[in-house]
Amino acid sequence: MSDHLIHLIVQGTLVGLALFSVVTWAVIIVKAIQSARLTRQNAKFLADQKDLTGLPSVAELKKQESAFGRVALAGAASWQETEAGHREVEVRRDVLERTLHKQVQKERRAAEGGLAVLASIGTTSPFVGLFGTVWGIVGALQRISSLGSASLEVVAGPIGEALVATAVGIAVAVPALLGYNYFVRRLKLFGADLEDFTHTVVNTAVTSSYLVDPNAEEGARGPTSRELVTRPVKSGTLSEARV
Repeated sequence: MSDHLIHLIVQGTLVGLALFSVVTWAVIIVKAIQSARLTRQNAKFLADQKDLTGLPSVAELKKQESAFGRVALAGAASWQETEAGHREVEVRRDVLERTLHKQVQKERRAAEGGLAVLASIGTTSPFVGLFGTVWGIVGALQRISSLGSASLEVVAGPIGEALVATAVGIAVAVPALLGYNYFVRRLKLFGADLEDFTHTVVNTAVTSSYLVDPNAEEGARGPTSRELVTRPVKSGTLSEARV
């Protein structure tokens, strides 16, 4: 194999690693902006709902742009849809919990975007660099064989170029893996916050919107003695969820 072809392979490896580095930093910047925006939107949503003792209206929730707002919207819409068909609180609660779980999964999948790219670059970059190094050493050995000399002047250039590929591969992998680990940690915290928020939504829907009135007298308000009524309460407000 000619020295020129081997040189092109090594240079192509370095160019590929440079592209990996550009993609890595682009993903890290985008994910950092996305994470900061999610945190800010969720904090704003909780601040707007801090004095609310029941579920916000569907019309109001449609104006929200936060992940918490979208989860609350899915819950409020589900709670409203089951009002006509099911008067039993437990049935409606089960439907509400399944709807919220489905929406949480959607939010998690949206937040996971780009993590696979960071993981792939972080794990493959050292091997790509090693690939370039191997070809560089092969070129150095061929040069030694063709010239019949193993002097420093003969091998220093090709081997030095080959080792650069390994160094660049490691340099690309480190920020990719660090970024991946950081955003995976953020994703776990985000998922935990969403799960906590779903519990708050369920408790708010059940305790604030539909309680059985134990003081309702027989026949006082119609044929049903234990009537479902609206009773605002101070506990279980949506603002108790974490950001």
